[in-house]
Amino acid sequence: MSEEETLARLLYRDGLILIIDKPAGLPVHAGPGGGPNLEQCLDALRFGLPNPPALAHRLDRDTSGCLVLGRHRKALRKLGLMFAGGQVEKTYWAIVRGRPAETAGTIDLSLKKLNQRTGWRMTVADKDDPETQKAITDYRLLGSDGTISWLELKPRTGRTHQIRIHCTALGCPLIGDPVYGPDAAGNREAGTKLHLHARAISLPLYPNRAAVAVEAAPPPHMLAALAQCGYIAPETLTPQTAG
Repeated sequence: MSEEETLARLLYRDGLILIIDKPAGLPVHAGPGGGPNLEQCLDALRFGLPNPPALAHRLDRDTSGCLVLGRHRKALRKLGLMFAGGQVEKTYWAIVRGRPAETAGTIDLSLKKLNQRTGWRMTVADKDDPETQKAITDYRLLGSDGTISWLELKPRTGRTHQIRIHCTALGCPLIGDPVYGPDAAGNREAGTKLHLHARAISLPLYPNRAAVAVEAAPPPHMLAALAQCGYIAPETLTPQTAG
């Protein structure tokens, strides 16, 4: 992204943190093969500080939406404790195949990393497996046409690919998921982007003040499917600035 594009994606700014709207398809870190990544763009977000901000957490390459950055070491330490302590509330929107049997519920399925010759992936694991990681996601149906559904998902834990696996386990794989979706959906959906968006984030960052709460508008590639499920786009969100 150019400096102008990076600045245009800024959703929130104060003395400790920035929140940006990460585009789908851009990894946050450089991969083994190199290529563009979000960290290359962060110099544009110094706003007078000697160093660029740094990632407080991560989003998958193909997931869009709210991403928190710490502006300096003190901020990153504070954010690290908040994420580790489960104090940060994250809300995702997803478009999935099918419709869940219940309009709301909780998916409690532990996960573990599975290494294969073709690479690695996460998989559902037995809770007694010593390598397992507890993973819990709350979900709510926001709209559906019977063929596809619009889900709101709130992960209580932050496991890699948690939402993608949990949606497949629910019988509703994400549209455009090349790893966990196609086999369950029965089609390859070649060229379709992942329909997963980090819609909102809330951080109780300051004592005696309301939590910092920010939303990111859904990305263009999800709008048609969202509209099919009843979503009506509001006016464009404007950045927030504090301090």
